[in-house]
Amino acid sequence: METKFTPWRMHYIKREEGGGCVFCGMVAAPPADDATNLVLHRGERCFVVMNLFPYNTAHLMVVPNAHTADLPGLDAATAGELFGLTRRCVTLLTDEYAPHGFNIGMNLGRTAGAGIAEHLHMHVVPRWGGDTNFMPIVGGTKLIPEELPATYARLRPRFAALSG
Repeated sequence: METKFTPWRMHYIKREEGGGCVFCGMVAAPPADDATNLVLHRGERCFVVMNLFPYNTAHLMVVPNAHTADLPGLDAATAGELFGLTRRCVTLLTDEYAPHGFNIGMNLGRTAGAGIAEHLHMHVVPRWGGDTNFMPIVGGTKLIPEELPATYARLRPRFAALSG
């Protein structure tokens, strides 16, 4: 078996272990902290946040405000807002970045790959032809061509229009 080391993820792992639920912390934080937390939009029951460790440029997550890992147990209004915001993310990312496709989904449970298993969230990952290459496999490095603050600055006005 081949072992791959990803020391850059240790910050992510320790952050979750030590400070409670990252997503609940974002819900509780004042809107003035949204830019620091990379929160793009707060809905009635869900919010949209950029992934701090993105799989690709403009990787977003749609997260229920309620702390739950129980997808079948979501009330209809929360499930509706979760999927409605997911659809809106696809539209806004298409308009801003013109990706060629998307990966959209959830990892429910640690065994399924969830990094934050106790609070479900929908990933919205824009994809472009050729965005995968030899670097992650040979070099153990993923290249993200845009820094998180630049992505936030591009997307925040589009999401602000949802609230206004």
